[in-house]
Amino acid sequence: MCLGVLAFGCLPLLCAQQAADSERGAGTVSLHSDQTLQTRVQALEQEVTELKRLVKQLQATQSVVATQSNEATTLKPGDSAKSQAADSTRQDRNTLDFLRDTTINLGLDTYYAYNFNQPVGRVNLLRAYDVLSNEFSLNQASVIFDHPPDRDAGRRWGGRLDLQFGQATDTLQGNPANEPRPEIYRNIFQAYGTYVLPVGKGVNLDFGKWGSPLGIEGNYTKDQIDYSRSFWFDFLPFYHMGLRASIPLSDRFAVNYWVVNGTNQVEATNGFKDELFGFTAKPRKTVSWTMNYYLGQEHPDRAPAANCGPIPVQPGLCFTAIRPAPDGRTHIFDSYATWQATPKLTLALEGDYFIQRLWQNATSGHSSAPAHVDGGAGYIQYQLTPKVTVATRAEYMSDRRGLFSGVSQALKENTVTFDYKLFEGFLMRYEWRRDFSNQPSFLTDTQALLSREQNTATVGLLWWWGRKQGAW
Repeated sequence: MCLGVLAFGCLPLLCAQQAADSERGAGTVSLHSDQTLQTRVQALEQEVTELKRLVKQLQATQSVVATQSNEATTLKPGDSAKSQAADSTRQDRNTLDFLRDTTINLGLDTYYAYNFNQPVGRVNLLRAYDVLSNEFSLNQASVIFDHPPDRDAGRRWGGRLDLQFGQATDTLQGNPANEPRPEIYRNIFQAYGTYVLPVGKGVNLDFGKWGSPLGIEGNYTKDQIDYSRSFWFDFLPFYHMGLRASIPLSDRFAVNYWVVNGTNQVEATNGFKDELFGFTAKPRKTVSWTMNYYLGQEHPDRAPAANCGPIPVQPGLCFTAIRPAPDGRTHIFDSYATWQATPKLTLALEGDYFIQRLWQNATSGHSSAPAHVDGGAGYIQYQLTPKVTVATRAEYMSDRRGLFSGVSQALKENTVTFDYKLFEGFLMRYEWRRDFSNQPSFLTDTQALLSREQNTATVGLLWWWGRKQGAW
């Protein structure tokens, strides 16, 4: 009983103690909660600060995107396709600008000739291009890529490439005496780059290989007065490789200067560099005059060799030195003029003097005696109608010591030509030509029997197309 009374009496005390403990625990929990809350608030404040920074970055980015989006939203339906079409048009325009400034031209030169001597092998001697008779012949097929300078457009450079195939190719580029490796360049008639120096009226510089302007006649038949070429065209140089300059001093007068490997030499046969000094003048609107002086040394200082030792070399580049090498000079005086007497009548005249020595100075066993060729040609052309033209050529060549023909002789020829232009780009040319000499020089129908003359009748058919205007 005492124990129950004691327990009952102690119970209030125990409850009071528990209440006190509970109050103390609640105070401790409250203190910890405040600290935790403060920590969380600080963390939240840091996060808010970071979020504000990120929001500012996003706002700046969205502003740029919105501007682009606004620009994009202003496009009407189909504008995207138009933009792509505009880009394509600009690319096409660049291509068209290139094609507009570049001409691609093609020509076909064919003929049938009949030699009344009926020569053995059907060969026309001393002809440059119409070398065969009683045959249908392809004289030449030509492709020309021409991209001339255009100073008005701010382009001072240009270039030209002429490719040639056919019989004329062998005439122009087939002599191993001048070219050790003619097969490399055989089909390249011209290949040169041009730059116009911004000096005075513009100094025109060409570097590469070009057809020789020595002599009034040129390579492309459509631009010539007659179908066949003169003796002088066949004798004077066909092409040169090097640098040439044309310096216009006025609208009517220009000075010309060249430095080249030699005559008909892409690869030089000696170390001498030939030079040309000349001018072109136009004293009147209807008159043009060209004067040239050419100084060269055409004798090789090397000869092909069969064995160059164990070190390999390219084919055709094995040589043995010629010691001493002939050093005689070549001098060419060439002048020609054209006069458009009336809109239908054209007159032209050419005069040439060619002299060459084997040795520059005479010594024991070395002769400096000159061999020379002189003469000229005259031309008359008259246009009867827009489609019909008649022309004639008379020519004389004194070939002393046979520099041209291999025989000392006086060569003469007369040619009569009748042109009928069916359309622009298609020309039929009929020609009668008589060659004659004071020495037997032309083939006959009897082997080894030569004649002093040969007569030929030729029909030439010429086609050309392309955007290049005027003479090629």
